[in-house]
Amino acid sequence: MKDRLVTPGYCFILAANFLLYFGFWLLIPVLPFYLSEIFNAGNSTIGIILSCYTVAALCIRPFSGYFLDSFARKPLYLLAYFIFMTMFAGYIIAGSLVLFILFRIIHGVSFGMVTVGGNTVVIDIMPSSRRGEGLGYYGLSNNIAMAVGPMSGLFLHDAGMSYTTIFCCSLGSCIAGFICASLVKTPYKPPVKREPISLDRFILLKGIPAGISLLLLSIPYGMTTNYVAMYAKEIGINATTGFFFTFMAVGMAISRIFSGKIVDKGKITQVISAGLYIVVFSFFLLSACVYIINWNSMACGIIFFAVALLLGVGFGIMFPAYNTLFVNLAPNNQRGTATSTYLTSWDVGIGIGMLTGGYIAEVSTFDKAYLFGACLTIISMLYFNGKVTPHYHKNKLR
Repeated sequence: MKDRLVTPGYCFILAANFLLYFGFWLLIPVLPFYLSEIFNAGNSTIGIILSCYTVAALCIRPFSGYFLDSFARKPLYLLAYFIFMTMFAGYIIAGSLVLFILFRIIHGVSFGMVTVGGNTVVIDIMPSSRRGEGLGYYGLSNNIAMAVGPMSGLFLHDAGMSYTTIFCCSLGSCIAGFICASLVKTPYKPPVKREPISLDRFILLKGIPAGISLLLLSIPYGMTTNYVAMYAKEIGINATTGFFFTFMAVGMAISRIFSGKIVDKGKITQVISAGLYIVVFSFFLLSACVYIINWNSMACGIIFFAVALLLGVGFGIMFPAYNTLFVNLAPNNQRGTATSTYLTSWDVGIGIGMLTGGYIAEVSTFDKAYLFGACLTIISMLYFNGKVTPHYHKNKLR
């Protein structure tokens, strides 16, 4: 008989995760408008202000893994969730740009902590035999939030709602999520003997090769989430680019449902390889849209959204597999470190993607930025198949 995955605690943490990400994604497309309309910030300033969030999240990630492995996980998770929630109220009262930036940095720190906390708590409360499947559904709650959040935010903005109203929607979503998070019952974890502080308490050293391949993949992903609407405008695609994220989220949802089950059968590296082939093809196709539109604009529109769907499928297959790969390389008392190493590799790449994408587009064009991203995915694929796969099979603990 299969171990039971769907328990009240698991359902509550899925809801808490969805509501957290919904509040987060609701603001993502609205903040650039807010900063330019309310504070008259220029494009480069907006880019820097928005990236402080990622940098702050990155700075706390390695430490959050250490804290979660050393102390009770649920109270830390709830504290980070509470701070994350209150920052939406902070945006409402921020009357100056300096105060807004300060709240943005605190928001990033709490986000770095709450995401590692949630990922670690969900691993604690589900059976290990269904970890890949459980992480797949957990990640799916982020994807659904990504599908409906940005669209809802833009809908409220276009409908003429005030920024205060939009911030209140995000705040309300996180209050509901916080209530769900506090209802999760976690197993008792005996206090562990605190190890002397060393590098491997912050970074899972065995996970570094996998982290490099993941980082190379997340650079073009960071370019896509931040600049795909500007790229579409630059080459003349007249469709509603908000749907790009919806198609991407649909692709992720479809693939996550079945990929977790394959991961639980032990086919982790095979699943990641399959995802890599899809992603390589998709990024080359995305960079080619600049030529396709000159041949046929209707076909280019269809290909543009097909790329979104394929990217969603490719990344959706890989996320739970990569997460499980990191966890399988770590002893149980380093689960938090494993999760934070996985998320840190991903975030570093996204930060690099934001900066390099903007820079390449400034000195050249967005299609060249995507072509550069596509080349990085090939390097990632070759490195994964040549180095990461044998390293993982040699060092895995379960």
